[in-house]
Amino acid sequence: MRKVIVTVVGTQTDAAGEESRIELVTVGSRHEKDGVSYVTYRESEISGLEGTTTLLKLYPDRMTLVRMGAVEQKQEFVPGLRSDGAYITPYGSLKMAVVTRSLERAAAGGKDAVMAGYDLEINGRWQSYNTLSVEIREEG
Repeated sequence: MRKVIVTVVGTQTDAAGEESRIELVTVGSRHEKDGVSYVTYRESEISGLEGTTTLLKLYPDRMTLVRMGAVEQKQEFVPGLRSDGAYITPYGSLKMAVVTRSLERAAAGGKDAVMAGYDLEINGRWQSYNTLSVEIREEG
């Protein structure tokens, strides 16, 4: 397992065209197994998910996001497909779905980057178009 610097940038654009953006830079860990890259990092107050650990499984053609702790969530990002799941908090849970429009991954020079564009539905209703950009780079 190697230490890495993880930079996560998320944007959300609602029906009115209002965009919000969040950025988190943190230390995480990464290991590879059978062609899959596993990246783990702790969320913070900035993301509103303090007390939560996020695991990203990066496959050649898809990404899985798993959150454990204060918030629990599992979401698959596969271009052109819908992924249903739940978003579980200490205050209750919501049905959540993503429809992935795009997923790109690039690796070069000790950096790995993944970018997902997706529609977000909560309890069966469209909420926003989102992007999730993650850059992983070796520490040091």
